[in-house]
Amino acid sequence: MTTLYIDADACPVKGEAKRVATRLEIPMVLVCNGGLRPSRNPLVSLRIVAEGPDAADRWIADNCGPGDIVVTADIPLADRCLKAGAHVLQHDGQVLTPANIGERLATRDLMKDIRAADPFHQGGGPAFSNADRSRFRQSLDRLARLALRKQ
Repeated sequence: MTTLYIDADACPVKGEAKRVATRLEIPMVLVCNGGLRPSRNPLVSLRIVAEGPDAADRWIADNCGPGDIVVTADIPLADRCLKAGAHVLQHDGQVLTPANIGERLATRDLMKDIRAADPFHQGGGPAFSNADRSRFRQSLDRLARLALRKQ
């Protein structure tokens, strides 16, 4: 059965994911280190993992599998989930696949090196927009319907 896993710490699209999951009747698991309230929605569960670096990522990677959908901005986690057979979607609606994850990992590493070499780098990217939310909902809906058809 398809399950939607959300890397919930700092995820800006939990509400959008919940609406899609509810409409399509897909179980959704919010995985975090704490700080979220449990949902009253019977399809939405909350998994609180131990404090520590990458604890939520490890739990998601260990529990997702073929046909599942993972929502994350973490590229190494996305890579692990893809290798487990899951679909992966970023918060802005971009779908990560085995065909594009290598490029994303390389870009991530390059940008990490560039930021480390520039002590004045302020970071941050463009603000998260309503268009990003809309693109996310459309992409999640498309991925979820695909996963449900393949069941």
